[in-house]
Amino acid sequence: MPYHFYTSEVIDIIDETPVVKRFFFRIPELENFNFSPGQFVMLDLPIVSKITTRSYSIASAPDGNNIVELVISLNEQGLGTPYLFNEVKIGSKLPLSQAAGKFMKPPVPIDIDICLVCTGTGIAPFRSFLHDAIRNNISYKNIELIFGTRYEKDVLYKKGMEELTRTMPGLRFTTVLSREDSPAYTGKKGYVHQVYKEIYADKRPAMFFLCGWKVMIKEAQQHILEMGYDKKQIKFELYD
Repeated sequence: MPYHFYTSEVIDIIDETPVVKRFFFRIPELENFNFSPGQFVMLDLPIVSKITTRSYSIASAPDGNNIVELVISLNEQGLGTPYLFNEVKIGSKLPLSQAAGKFMKPPVPIDIDICLVCTGTGIAPFRSFLHDAIRNNISYKNIELIFGTRYEKDVLYKKGMEELTRTMPGLRFTTVLSREDSPAYTGKKGYVHQVYKEIYADKRPAMFFLCGWKVMIKEAQQHILEMGYDKKQIKFELYD
């Protein structure tokens, strides 16, 4: 389907980690940018490529304004993110598309567990989902958010997620680090798979949402099916 593009203006950029930035885009022609948690937008970038658009999951929740937050990881071998990191400044204007996608839709039942498994910037749609649930006073039985990355310095939205666990009943945020060797880190080490396999060893009713690196998604799908869950209980969105 053809997408409608708006002219957006970058109003803030935050360095989340050495290789991840949070970009805030305002769409002046709209009072409210309509989207649902889990959706993505595309940026049309002035790069030399057969395909100039790049898609990014929305990290902010819909709250009645015209500002969209995207959390983007630098891929030095690519064309899109080096442009965003090196050329885009506050005040830059870029074409930004209407929201698309149905990753977190239809709404999951509220009487079963929700397991959100992500790596890297795959946390974006889950952050949008959680903030939207709080804003609209939507209660869920249990939500397990499992975030995998290499080092503690790479954990995205760490303080914000820890604050959410204090304000949102039933939410648990677990980080899993594959290469961290600091004795100061006392959390889980290894990969995300061991965590959800342990939590759901009892095969309780649950829906699984997976977002992140392609290899993780493929392995998680296989593991969850082997645990006895149906493919209809698994939703995913992958990044190359």
